[in-house]
Parts: sequence; C-alpha cells; structure tokens
Amino acid sequence: MGARIVSFTLADNPPPRLDKALSRDVPESAALSRTRLARLIAEGAVSVDGQVVTDPKARVAAGAGIRITVEEAEDSHIGPEDIPLEIAFEDDDLIVVNKPAGMVVHPAPGTPSGTLVNALLAHCGADLSGVGGVKRPGIVHRIDKETSGLLVIAKSDAAHHGLADQFAAHTAERAYQALVYGVPDAADPRLRGMRGVSFEPGNVLKITTGLDRHRTDRQKQAVRFDGGRHAVTRARLQESFGTPPCLALVECRLETGRTHQIRVHMAHAGHGLVGDPTYGGARKLPARALTEAAAEAVRGFRRQALHAAVLGFDHPVTGEALRFEAPLPEDFADLLAALRG
Repeated sequence: MGARIVSFTLADNPPPRLDKALSRDVPESAALSRTRLARLIAEGAVSVDGQVVTDPKARVAAGAGIRITVEEAEDSHIGPEDIPLEIAFEDDDLIVVNKPAGMVVHPAPGTPSGTLVNALLAHCGADLSGVGGVKRPGIVHRIDKETSGLLVIAKSDAAHHGLADQFAAHTAERAYQALVYGVPDAADPRLRGMRGVSFEPGNVLKITTGLDRHRTDRQKQAVRFDGGRHAVTRARLQESFGTPPCLALVECRLETGRTHQIRVHMAHAGHGLVGDPTYGGARKLPARALTEAAAEAVRGFRRQALHAAVLGFDHPVTGEALRFEAPLPEDFADLLAALRG
C-alpha cells in the first residue's frame, strides 16, 4: 500500500459544500471521481487549511488549501497480454507504435485489460520505464481511445525524462488528420470576432483558449477564458467535400497537448469532428450536397474522425531528430474515398 498527496487551492466562487468544491477543483490528473472523493472525506483523508474535515457538507471558501492523502495499492496486477502492435520504430530506449482506434492507452476503471500498456508489457517485458508509475509504465503522452495514430513510449528512465521535457516544452511535432463539419475559412463572417479564434497567413485557423474540466460533466473538457490550461491548436484546410462544401479534411497541429484539445477547439469554432459522440454532434448535412453513398458513409462513421498522423521529436538519448508518419487507418480512408466518389 502506497500513498500520494494531492494538494491544490480552491478557485474563486466555489460551491459552498466541501464535496462539491472538491469535485469541481480537484486536478484532473489526480483521477479522483466524485464517489472516491466522498469516500476520502469520510475516511478523514481530506484536510482544509491544515484541519481534517470529515463532513461533506462543511462550508468552504475560495483560497482554501486542500490536501488529500490517497492510499493506493500498487497496480502490480496489470499483466502482459499478447496483443499485436504496429511498431514504427524501436530501440533500447523507446518504442513508437501506431495505435488502432478502439484501444485504450492504459488501464483504468472499466478497461482493466486489452490496453496498450498490457500489450507493451508483453512486448517489452521489464524494459518499460517505471517513471510513469505502475499504472502507466513508459507512457509519456496519450491519445483518446477512439483516436488512431502514433505514440512514443519510453523504455528507459533517461528516455522518459527527456521525452517528457520535450512534450512539456511543446517542441515535439504532432500533426493530426481530422474530418470536420463545415469549411474553416478566414472569409467566414461567423468566425470574425469569435473569442479565441483568429487566422494566420495561409488561411490557418488558430484557436487559443483555456481548457478545463466541464463544470457539470466531469468526462468532458470545456473552453474557458477565465482560467484553465493554456491551449493552442492550428488547423489548415487540406480538402473540402460537397456542393456546396459542407465537410473538410484539415491538418491540426498542436502547440500544446491537452485532453480532448482538438475535439473541443474545433467544436468551439463551429467545426466539430465527424463521428465525435461527445463534442461533434450528429449534424444534418445540406440536402443533396453529397451523394447518398457519401452521406451514408458520414452518418455511419462511429468514432471521431481523428488520426495522429505525424510525430516528431529528438531522440532523448542520442539526440537524433526522428519523425514518423502513419497512413490513415482503413475506416478513415474508406470514408474519404466515399466522399471523393
């Protein structure tokens, strides 16, 4: 049994009850659900300004210092599973894989097995870096379950620290292919003056906002302009579809890498991703803009149309510049083929 400490300060205008305030402000990285927080309060694991509080209805105020002691068993039960991996590169320090859509990166409640970590444990054995902890050995960054594409995983502690520094400094290159509703265009009057939205030379859509957990749905992220984590996404039009154009293939490049960043940002700009059940919405396409076969392909696409196509970084041990590209997976490629007729 090990313990970790989660410390933070309550932000402005917190809900008056301790349990609700914690639920709103606990860092997402702590991975503590409302149910878990309630249990921790009852167990005496939560202190407010140095005083243990066990009443979930206790009144709290902005600026209060919160300290939560989380007792956790080591997740040594995570076992290797013989799951095929598409490997783009591997040496003694790191491995680059092309993750299929539908695969979770690391075990979590509800997905204790069948994850990328399970597959890596089978492939790499004890060679995965332990810096990420037993829950997510070697994991430096991640992509959503239903997003396909490239990930780099550390096999040595030196690689883990070096890669983590590059991702924190936003020097790693990450480019995604996304199919979105509408066509981003600097001439679109709807986008002029939209908060957080601008255009750079070359008709590059730039979205700059804060991102934070949704106030009422903890599984979602939301755009914020009064806080949250700084996030910048750029999107360049590659191809449009329909007469009149109603869909676009865009290349999205991340300056920062936040949870659901591309999905939230594109939805904020009014260009939600096709197939995204959380942010994209099932939009009605203009009548006769697409052939029936193409429209049916769009309606039948059951995941967000997002693929991590390019990953570039400096090798954290040798210093060599590395860059990888992954072709679109079959379902995404078939969707584009249907749109192209």
